Amino acid sequence: MTATAAHPPVPVLDESTVDEYRQTGSVIVRGLFSAEEVARIERGIERVLADPSPRFKVASDEADPGSFVEDFCNWQRIDELRQIAFDSHAADVAAALIGSQQVRLYHDHVLVKEPGTRQETPWHQDQPYYNVDGFDNCSMWAPVDAVSAESTLEFLSGSHRQGWLMPRSFMTNEAKWFPEGTLADLPDVEADRSAYEIRSWPMQPGDAVFFHMLTLHHSYGVPGTNRRRAFSLRFLGDDMVHAPRHWVTSPQFDGLERQLPAGAAMAGDLFPTLRRASS
Repeated sequence: MTATAAHPPVPVLDESTVDEYRQTGSVIVRGLFSAEEVARIERGIERVLADPSPRFKVASDEADPGSFVEDFCNWQRIDELRQIAFDSHAADVAAALIGSQQVRLYHDHVLVKEPGTRQETPWHQDQPYYNVDGFDNCSMWAPVDAVSAESTLEFLSGSHRQGWLMPRSFMTNEAKWFPEGTLADLPDVEADRSAYEIRSWPMQPGDAVFFHMLTLHHSYGVPGTNRRRAFSLRFLGDDMVHAPRHWVTSPQFDGLERQLPAGAAMAGDLFPTLRRASS
């Protein structure tokens, strides 16, 4: 394939970058998306905001001068988001980082923090909120607006190797699904940030961060007048299987337990294969 301005070459991830991901649980890929692809993502996000899915929710309270909203699983109805999931190099990067024989799409996620939003995204792992088990996975997060150091995602280095930590409600910090004390608690990173290796990067449109579903991450609000619109893709590798929960997952896949038994590979039309390793 010949690279063009609209479709950049496949990013070359050297062994050190893959090792960095596997050791720390997060990496940044600069310039992953072309200007045309950034514009496509932006159109897709705006289409979601204009016509939200039933999964749309507001993640900030009424007293917040800004607004934090999110929506999930729109790739089947929003062409722009489907094209990014299937045709961009995001899945190629995920395949290199995960190192699996195949990479499947788990879901997409639109996240928008409007200017002046105070609501933080507290330190958390994603996987306890999902209906999958396994270790071969990664998520991508890509903004279509410039993101300052104060508003970018932050990652706790190596935290993906600690196993599950106590999931908590974002608004009230209450233990979710497990009694207090039954899982190791989240570290109080904000009490002494200097005690931890925190990884973060200011970002420009076209950049993307990739991180493991068990990597602890966090972000502050959005001060000033800048929006922070971002698009995420979640990728599943070889060992990821269906794990029905007795709690409501985010996102929720209604009726999936009737189609896929516990421990089955995440397969079928909902979770298409994006990349296969060449023979």
